[in-house]
Amino acid sequence: MPKALVVVESPAKAKTINKYLGSDYKVVASMGHIRDLPKSRLGVDVDHDFAEQYESILSRKKVIKELKDAAKEATDIYVATDPDREGEAIGWHLAQELGGRKRKIHRLMFNEITKKAIQEAFKHPGVIDERMVDAQRARRVLDRLVGYKISPLLWDKVRRGLSAGRVQSVALMLVTDRERAIEKFVPEEYWNLFARLAGPLPPEFDAKLFKKNGDAIRVGNEDQSRAILADLDRAPWIVSSVVTKERKRHAPPPFITSKLQQTARFPVKKTMMLAQQLYEGIELPGLGVDGPIGLITYMRTDSVRVSEEALVAARDHIASTFGGEYLPEKAMYYKSKADAQDAHEAIRPTSMQYDPETVRPYLSQDQYSLYRLIWNRFVASQMNPATFDETTVDVTAGDYLFRAKGIVPKFAGWTATYGKTPGELAEQTGQSPGANGAAKGDAEDDDTAVSGVLPVVAEGDRLELKALRPEQKFTQPPPRFTEATLVKELEENGIGRPSTYASIIGVLQDRDYVIKSDGKFKPTALGLIIVDLLIKSFEDILDVEYTRNLEEDLDKIEQGKTNYVATLKEFYKKFKKDLARAGKEMQNLKEGIKTDEVCDRCGSPMLIRIGKFGPFVACSAYPECTNTRELEKSEPESENGEEADIEPCENCGKPMVVKRGRFGQFLACTGYPECKTTRKLIATKQGGLQAAKPDQILDEKCPRCGFNLVVKQGRFGEFTACTKYPECRYIKHKTTGVKCPQDADKGGEIVERKSKRGKMFFGCSNYPNCDFVLWSRPVDETCPKCGALFLVEKTTKKHGHQMLCHNEACDYARSAELVETPA
Repeated sequence: MPKALVVVESPAKAKTINKYLGSDYKVVASMGHIRDLPKSRLGVDVDHDFAEQYESILSRKKVIKELKDAAKEATDIYVATDPDREGEAIGWHLAQELGGRKRKIHRLMFNEITKKAIQEAFKHPGVIDERMVDAQRARRVLDRLVGYKISPLLWDKVRRGLSAGRVQSVALMLVTDRERAIEKFVPEEYWNLFARLAGPLPPEFDAKLFKKNGDAIRVGNEDQSRAILADLDRAPWIVSSVVTKERKRHAPPPFITSKLQQTARFPVKKTMMLAQQLYEGIELPGLGVDGPIGLITYMRTDSVRVSEEALVAARDHIASTFGGEYLPEKAMYYKSKADAQDAHEAIRPTSMQYDPETVRPYLSQDQYSLYRLIWNRFVASQMNPATFDETTVDVTAGDYLFRAKGIVPKFAGWTATYGKTPGELAEQTGQSPGANGAAKGDAEDDDTAVSGVLPVVAEGDRLELKALRPEQKFTQPPPRFTEATLVKELEENGIGRPSTYASIIGVLQDRDYVIKSDGKFKPTALGLIIVDLLIKSFEDILDVEYTRNLEEDLDKIEQGKTNYVATLKEFYKKFKKDLARAGKEMQNLKEGIKTDEVCDRCGSPMLIRIGKFGPFVACSAYPECTNTRELEKSEPESENGEEADIEPCENCGKPMVVKRGRFGQFLACTGYPECKTTRKLIATKQGGLQAAKPDQILDEKCPRCGFNLVVKQGRFGEFTACTKYPECRYIKHKTTGVKCPQDADKGGEIVERKSKRGKMFFGCSNYPNCDFVLWSRPVDETCPKCGALFLVEKTTKKHGHQMLCHNEACDYARSAELVETPA
């Protein structure tokens, strides 16, 4: 009897689903998309309703053959790709490749990879949603038209290898606009004034200047501050009012994708990778679970909807874990934003059986951290609000009013899930301190008063002034975007979709349009130039409102309110005109951008040119004069993150300057070409750059050629090599103390080495003459079972840290903490 074929995207997902199905089903993975538009040409016929010319992805040729072989005997094919537009499009391509007259194509939709969800999906199979596919096709074609039409223009006007994307360009503009706002920002001085006061009972407390004669007051300079201090001299300090109100703070809703990306303390790409692993399935061998199980629901969603079954399970968990007082009378329902695609639930645990601490031994630290975040947010969303008393004390001194606030927790409510007070949860939950609280309605924000522990005071009480403390402050510029705040900005402006945020951010960095310093994005000189060029010729493409409307048009295609061809025709009509005008009017930067700077060598004007590694300043008299310098303003930092002084060249004493090469920025001697000294710039913990230490020549001799060894700074840290490189390529490696089993007779030892990507492995010191390698660290200990020369260390989620025999035929294993003793 032929087996039904089930097709998913990934092997991990296939493994998890396979355990829920019987022998009548065969589950295979497509490894993602199997077809796409061609790389070498546009692949879209703009004159014939934007017909696409899809072709098989070269790297998927083998997979496609395996899929077709598996489909030969199948009468039913079930497409079980992810339940979103991208997954629907993958399913559509699979149906076109695998379908036939004798084969029926079914669509399986499930929000979580659990036995119940999979079995339920098989009871109600559907068909490929053509409208969802059309929406994804339209997005793909829009992106292709922008990318493949504007990018060649940039190659012609600026430099080959540049790119412009429909959503990527808008994101870049947001970063550059923020940077220019920072550059234009002029700090304004202001002063805060604090009074240290003591009442009839301890403790002392601070109050902040709030009003004068009933009106809000702003102290602009030190003279005004001193005048107020003079006014307050010998003024009586009287409590004018004491108001205590009960406040409530409600829990935030369960996570949607964008909120998870903003709240998790990982880069967006890593957050989505970890969530994908938790969704596709984790092995839980110690919990009586056979095979992997999905721990969370589908992680690409913008809906806060939760199934009734999950709500019941959450309420049962809350009642049994926290008690009835934490449980609302009815389940909590949250409203999704107006443009949310409500096909999927919010991100939540698939079962309350697997709490974070129970599954922690089977998760990596990062997986556990993200799972706990999702778990806590979901459980908290179904709990009663936290309540606290907020006391506001107003103190009058002459014409001036000072204010202090105190908060006393009354009932932990949902904050019990996190084990922290409401004020400490802003960062973990992604809320501002005032979000969802009754205090949100106050006319004053937290900056108008000092919060702290207050003594018991009553209206009319006279207070003793202990000290007056004026503090000078300056207004701050808007902050640069972090990954979290950039995602928030994209989401709030309706730009892109949560599933695309990671790739948008990645492209901006890969193209060297932005750099990340201290966790924040800063546009490069190249990024600023690209935005300036594009906004003059393609104002629509970089317009936030226009991009938002395009996203809404894609939603309308999915809803059946418009169609693929009409949407693309409307876009291309204007875009085609802009493209033609840009070809004629866009500035040609290959000729260089004029500056007011004069060459300090020959006196000719200096130009900004765009080179292979970005913009730089060069003499217009090239090739007669080869004077250049780095355009970027970034300078090396010291270890404390501050700008560091650049030491002069250690060989000739001339100044060193920052230049950019194939592997990024570096220091080069200004005496070039007579002096060719260079020094690397390495990343600091703060995200900046720091000059690497100069080479240190050692007294130790090279064992191969007899010349001195030298300590150098490489891409992956310090290393010791021969001074005669490249004639002698000896590198001194850290030894493990274990003799090489293949080359011991020639003095070979197993030493630490690093791959081209920086990953550590272990190999023979006589490489390349001996190619023995290990990925696990060897230990100089004879195997007590088979007598093998050494053991290896391995750490797995299932068994922890172990010592194993290097001999694959021997099954000796023990905990690394145990030490074998002779009988």
